[in-house]
Amino acid sequence: MKVTYQMFFTGKSPELSDAEFYRREMALAELAEPLGFEGIWCVEHHFDGPYSMCPDNFAVLSYLAAKTERITLTTGGAILPWNDPLRVAEKVALLDNLSGGRVQLGVGRGLSKIEYDTFGIDMGEARGRMEESLDMILAALKSGTMEHSGEFYTQKAAPIRPGPVKAIANRDVVSIAMSPESRATAAQRGTAIASFAQFPIEVHAADFAAYREEYRKHHDGEPPRVVLSDSVYCSEDPVECEATSKRAIYTHFALTTAHYGLDKAGHFDNISGYQNYAAMADGIVAAGKEAAAEGYWAAQLSGTPEQLVQRIAERYEAFGDYDQNCGFSCGGLDHGKAEASMRLFAEKVIPELSRLGIPVRVPAAV
Repeated sequence: MKVTYQMFFTGKSPELSDAEFYRREMALAELAEPLGFEGIWCVEHHFDGPYSMCPDNFAVLSYLAAKTERITLTTGGAILPWNDPLRVAEKVALLDNLSGGRVQLGVGRGLSKIEYDTFGIDMGEARGRMEESLDMILAALKSGTMEHSGEFYTQKAAPIRPGPVKAIANRDVVSIAMSPESRATAAQRGTAIASFAQFPIEVHAADFAAYREEYRKHHDGEPPRVVLSDSVYCSEDPVECEATSKRAIYTHFALTTAHYGLDKAGHFDNISGYQNYAAMADGIVAAGKEAAAEGYWAAQLSGTPEQLVQRIAERYEAFGDYDQNCGFSCGGLDHGKAEASMRLFAEKVIPELSRLGIPVRVPAAV
């Protein structure tokens, strides 16, 4: 199991300037390596500052490449329909050089109508663009040249220079996969998958099992480890932990549902390829925002160190070996509290997982 750090860039307080918010977010990310986390993941989002503001995760990770030595740097993800595939392939190869071979490409198709409409891209084309672009990028990273003529993209032969430091196999790429169709696409192409925690453990376990079954239909060998990303709050005081985590995670949930339109019935009804999210939005509206937020909070990792060790062990039992991605800053949580939570998790959760027999890299010192 790899335990990694997730950057959301979400929930900026109105009292903070964008510049100060970014300074604090980057300071937390720079703690990830010395605290013993094995990777940093960074989202891509545009145009909606309260939800998340990170228009170029390659730029953020390039900065962190210069501040770190061993930690993996993952785009979580590069939203392919919003980006030219040739430029994505070039940026992956360049970041791999700048980081000494530590880049991991994570990709997604995007879910926000705000972002699609502002870019002027038909959201109904999202899956087709995503799949065609991914195939182009995977082929180019193997061959060193991108050349393609397809439904959405035409690219005359272009060399990828500098070439990546290491060979990038399909299984080294991770697809953000929140729907059955996205998990099937990833399995067929042989990439890993990552999901954001939002359901009870048995739902995620069934989704991961379906992905692995589909992967084995198309490939020899075992599938790569799945990744689950959470909003995380860790505190020694269970009463304070519940109150603080609920405030932050409820806020994060409200910002998420508003950004994606998941708080409106019918939002996805006329958008091809998003039927799964239409059903999700209908479920959130039917449950009511408070009940839906409570369920979302319950799905995240919040608790004392002992409680978090138990919950991750339960996931390990249900999922098999998987990677745990941890977002300590979300929903406007005070950065001091986020740092204290992150340090406590590194000090008392990760080492205990190892003692339980879960194979993790234990921080040398905190």
